[in-house]
Amino acid sequence: MIASGSRPRLRRGVRLGYDKVRDRHVMMFPEGVLVLNETAADIVARCDGAATVTEITDALAAAYLGVRYTEVVDVLTRLADRRMIEVADDAG
Repeated sequence: MIASGSRPRLRRGVRLGYDKVRDRHVMMFPEGVLVLNETAADIVARCDGAATVTEITDALAAAYLGVRYTEVVDVLTRLADRRMIEVADDAG
């Protein structure tokens, strides 16, 4: 479960990149490519294993109008379900 103190990071073998042809950010992984919208790309860019979900949400709220904690958690949950990120809880 992803909580406010969780610290998401990209899984091994997954990286964030930019596809010039699509003019979009993408997550590249061994099985393929996931095309991201701008907000999702900003969420993923902050998944460094150091920032908490709350810190990521606060940073996005400063950049985008109307960003909600539940929306950030939803994106992170979907990425975790697809095994593209891993999440450490606040304790470790």
